[in-house]
Amino acid sequence: MNRFCAVLLAALALHGVPALAQHELGLGETRDIVPRYLLQDVNGRATTPEDHRGYYQLIAFGYTFCPDICPTTLTEMAAVLKELGPLAQRLRPIFISLDPERDTLKVLREYTAFFDARIIGMTGSPALVARAAGNFKVRYQKVPKEGGNYAVDHSAGMYLLGPDGSFAKKYAYGTPAAEIAASIRQFIEAEAAARR
Repeated sequence: MNRFCAVLLAALALHGVPALAQHELGLGETRDIVPRYLLQDVNGRATTPEDHRGYYQLIAFGYTFCPDICPTTLTEMAAVLKELGPLAQRLRPIFISLDPERDTLKVLREYTAFFDARIIGMTGSPALVARAAGNFKVRYQKVPKEGGNYAVDHSAGMYLLGPDGSFAKKYAYGTPAAEIAASIRQFIEAEAAARR
């Protein structure tokens, strides 16, 4: 857990937003998003968007060895939950690992719980992870480092799915948590008004 604390403190110590991940999704690409995945949650259960039907899903992709972007994103995700207050019960926050080789279910469970116990970690076989990433237009690739280790360059940002599992919105990396929470609140309130 000390590694997680160090990573979080390093992320919080940065002033402003760290450098954007390579391959940030262009706004025009969101129309091609297919909001589908078949992965495993940290308890080893197979999961798809249908398992979260009736809830909004706030999804981020990354990996636990990420030095700055992922800790910042998960810190923001936890802040969104806090900002939403009781409305957070309508939201399923999800972190999908792009590094299934190192991010075992145990590692992923500890990592997500460090930020907020409500964040659901998911991963799967390399093929299933690649399919999920492709559906969301998330680009990623291994970048070898000295000593045989590697980093994973990846698209950043968060994706919101509606309670029917449809794609609703993409939030660019660095969007303030208060702004994301306000947007999600609007979606929830509009849905409630439409049901009246």
